Amino acid sequence: MNPKVDHYLAEGCGRCPLGGTPDCKIHAWSAALAQLRALLLDCGLTETLKWGVPCYTFQSRNLVMIHAFKDYFALNFFQGALLHDPEGLLVQQTENVQAGRQIRFTHAREVTAREATLRAYVYEAIEVERAGLKVVMKKTSEFAVPAEFQQQLDQDPALQAAFERLTPGRQRGYLLHFAQPKQAKTRAARVEKYRSHILRGKGLHDR
Repeated sequence: MNPKVDHYLAEGCGRCPLGGTPDCKIHAWSAALAQLRALLLDCGLTETLKWGVPCYTFQSRNLVMIHAFKDYFALNFFQGALLHDPEGLLVQQTENVQAGRQIRFTHAREVTAREATLRAYVYEAIEVERAGLKVVMKKTSEFAVPAEFQQQLDQDPALQAAFERLTPGRQRGYLLHFAQPKQAKTRAARVEKYRSHILRGKGLHDR
């Protein structure tokens, strides 16, 4: 058991002002999250904290994360798109998510009722890693560049160069984030907000 995860369960992820308060969403699901934690550890996975949330690895490779949201909590399998889903539990969070899949819960009793099934999904995910299987991802060049961002890239060679130096995953993260809003002014605002972040070589969620 990793003490950083103990802190997460007690205080939250620390990514918003509600961390450490009774209003933190982690507290709403704390007992159920502890259940998931125990299950994953019992499956022989290694526990760590990545991106502010509990992450479980197999042979140093990311396998599954625990996530807490306002209306539900979830197991998020990194290569979930490769898993068989006989129970129809796996959810694609958005249409742009390529590999990851979630199993969502709204009550601790669902974890208890599905324990055998959840273990089966985890063990299959382990076998996917043993076999070295990976979801074939779209290339960054296949993602559309929002016009508001392209305009900034054309006008600022430094921004263009900084964006090109980012890893493909970070580039995709920005492109998807910038393209999400329906209104042009909102897309432009997002580009402006993360301009300095890109120039510093940071990804969307890097601090």
